[in-house]
Amino acid sequence: MKNEFFTTPNQLTLARLFFIPFINICVVERRYHTALVLVVVAGLSDGLDGLAARLLHQRTRLGEYLDPIADKLLLSSLFLVLSFNHLIAWRYTVMVFCRDLSILLISALLYIVGLRDFRPGIFGKINTACQIAAVFFALLAAVYPNEWIWMTKRVLLYSVFAFTLASAVHYVVLTGQRLRALQSTR
Repeated sequence: MKNEFFTTPNQLTLARLFFIPFINICVVERRYHTALVLVVVAGLSDGLDGLAARLLHQRTRLGEYLDPIADKLLLSSLFLVLSFNHLIAWRYTVMVFCRDLSILLISALLYIVGLRDFRPGIFGKINTACQIAAVFFALLAAVYPNEWIWMTKRVLLYSVFAFTLASAVHYVVLTGQRLRALQSTR
């Protein structure tokens, strides 16, 4: 585990975790330009850690868990503070949290019964991409109040809502298939 901790991809992921409180503080203090810059840096670190893992052949079990945790913490906390600052409507934040909390609880229960396959489905990946883009455009709209930016943010938030629902249903279907496959091997 110690060797996994010090790989380049995991260090990039840990750097992203380090940025989370500072990004949120900037949003709470309405320093949106700084928050936007830090979100872009965090996003670049997210892309770089995956690229480094592939190019350097440093995919690790720790990284498989750490990367999605960092993504969820960043996005969930940003949805919260952006809603508190009235930059994202609460209904989107509630949807995101309800889905993520449900998946977390179901995953914990399934882990207990022996299911260890928690790879995200296509709708979950699209949902995460929509969330990232929505957060980016919410901050961008706060920095540069422009109609096309505001409209893009609105479309992305509708997409977050739709893909949150679609990914939740898809997760239930995938979990059912994985449970049936697990039961057939026993």
